[in-house]
Amino acid sequence: MKEIVKQFEEMRIIPVVAIEDERDAMQLADALAAGGLPCAEITFRTAAAAGTIRIMANRGDILVGAGTVLKVDQIKAAVDAGARFIVAPGFNSKVVSYCVENNIPVMPGIVTPSEIEAALDFGLNVFKFFPAEAFGGLNTLKAMSGPYGAVRFIPTGGINLSNLWEYLKFPKILACGGTWIAKTALISEGRFDEISTNAKEAVALVKTLKPSP
Repeated sequence: MKEIVKQFEEMRIIPVVAIEDERDAMQLADALAAGGLPCAEITFRTAAAAGTIRIMANRGDILVGAGTVLKVDQIKAAVDAGARFIVAPGFNSKVVSYCVENNIPVMPGIVTPSEIEAALDFGLNVFKFFPAEAFGGLNTLKAMSGPYGAVRFIPTGGINLSNLWEYLKFPKILACGGTWIAKTALISEGRFDEISTNAKEAVALVKTLKPSP
């Protein structure tokens, strides 16, 4: 987990991707790499997820994980395909327990202190905050993080270039997840240059921030 956290600290942004055709996986990886953001959370919202993870992971130059993981079978499929980390939209004790027992980096989704405390019992301290904007965004994170000094968050949902800077300034935020960089439509329509441009803009913004403590 420490290695994954270190890479997130360096990139500060995790493209969250729902891809419909694994045949687009290589061009997607090329676009993200060209944009200076060699990372992707491939969500299990489509049937192409495992195949896409395998193609991207086999390159060796992209940090690939699985998102929208709802059950243990999806963890197994993702890890078998080469996923380096698991992200869940909520706190599922079966998903978390399997990952912890098998030393698989996992970031469950939380929106309440009770969910944070349940996850802390598993020895975790990095959580997805989802859906971020719908649950009060940065103000909620600031209020909720007070009692939990060692916890860091990866907010996702409603984050884009217009509010990214404000989120990343808050020290409790490890990185932000974002769908705007590589939207499903951009991938399906072959607009990979736009994906590269989106990644470059995000990377440029990150460079204006001081390193996280």
